[in-house]
Amino acid sequence: MNPADVIVRPIVTEKSTALGELGQYVFEVTRGASKHAVARAVEAMFHVEVNRVNVMNVRGKPRRFGRFQGHRADWRKAVVTLGEGHSIEIFPGT
Repeated sequence: MNPADVIVRPIVTEKSTALGELGQYVFEVTRGASKHAVARAVEAMFHVEVNRVNVMNVRGKPRRFGRFQGHRADWRKAVVTLGEGHSIEIFPGT
């Protein structure tokens, strides 16, 4: 599987930024991605050493669109812990 097919986007929130200071980074990944696939994709894309990967399924929230009811799509989140001395620059040049 191509690494770009596994990682959808980085999640940049206040909580994920605080985790970045601890060497943990949060990504949205494809729904069928395993921990091993996420670890290989992060290592290949960012040239870092991955120590641990935690994944979780996030359920979509119910939403109303005028008089219509629906819900957002379910998605999968991965928290990647890097090895000592490794880091990822999410937004290069800033």
